[in-house]
Amino acid sequence: MAVLVTGGAGYIGSHMVWSLLDEGEDVVVLDRLSTGFRWALAPEAKFYEGDIADRGLLARIFEAHAVDAIIHFAGSVVVPDSVSDPLTYYNNNTVKSHALIAAAVEAGVPHMVFSSTAAVYGTPQQAAPVAEDAALKPESPYGASKLMTEIMLRDTAAAHPLTYTTLRYFNVAGADPRGRAGQSTAGATHLIKVACETALGRRSKLQIYGTDYPTPDGTCIRDYIHVSDLADAHLKALQRLRAGGSSLTANCGYGRGFSVLDVVDCVARLSGRDLPVETVARRPGDATFVVADASIARHELGWQPVHDDLDFIVRSALDWEEHLGKRNDR
Repeated sequence: MAVLVTGGAGYIGSHMVWSLLDEGEDVVVLDRLSTGFRWALAPEAKFYEGDIADRGLLARIFEAHAVDAIIHFAGSVVVPDSVSDPLTYYNNNTVKSHALIAAAVEAGVPHMVFSSTAAVYGTPQQAAPVAEDAALKPESPYGASKLMTEIMLRDTAAAHPLTYTTLRYFNVAGADPRGRAGQSTAGATHLIKVACETALGRRSKLQIYGTDYPTPDGTCIRDYIHVSDLADAHLKALQRLRAGGSSLTANCGYGRGFSVLDVVDCVARLSGRDLPVETVARRPGDATFVVADASIARHELGWQPVHDDLDFIVRSALDWEEHLGKRNDR
């Protein structure tokens, strides 16, 4: 059997490909390389450059490979961009996912693991870890586009022989501890990535979007999960589905949060450099406090994260940034 990884040349997808190969899986990647990189792919993976909405290409992939599962990462992920350009987000994240799901049903692919987001919750009503049964109130087109795809997948699975796992990510960060993959997208908006670039002089300053939130230091609080632990959650989800597990939705986070200023202080300490910081107005779509209750992932998937440490996450991200700098200097 083969696993099709959409968006497999991107940040999280490239880590997933390595994890699957480490487990001896046959991996096929479909990526249009809009934000991913061909060089980021493990050489053992079979690669197709193209769009997930290309039904002809999908049919050829399913015909050429015994795909029994799709791990679906492809999509657009920047919250402020979704506010300014909602139609692109609904097209990339919802309409194109519709095409992928339809092609999977037509080809008889039995399993799918879907990359969703904690943005489906919006701002939780209380400053406490949010569980999967919390109210779904996305505050951005990004969150809404992902929620629409969750609903599509749920309803499709009710009508066809397809089982799925939806994983709602909290804030993904860090890089492969073995140095094989990391966040490489130019202009990325992930806080730890931006802070590391600033520490290494690749950005002139770090902007903090609002210091007037109702939190201890006035900045937003997030649950940061190491990308390798997230890839492992997908692997556990795949194994569970193949073993006959029913469809499931699960949060992926550590259950504790750090503020923006906590992250800035950590990056400064580990890099040994002060970060030039500029405070600006709040950003549209940013929630105040988002931390995961990941009990379902731990109990149902048997997921046991091993990198639940902000220093480890930041150190791996800094190491990757230094690697990128050397690579770009060649």
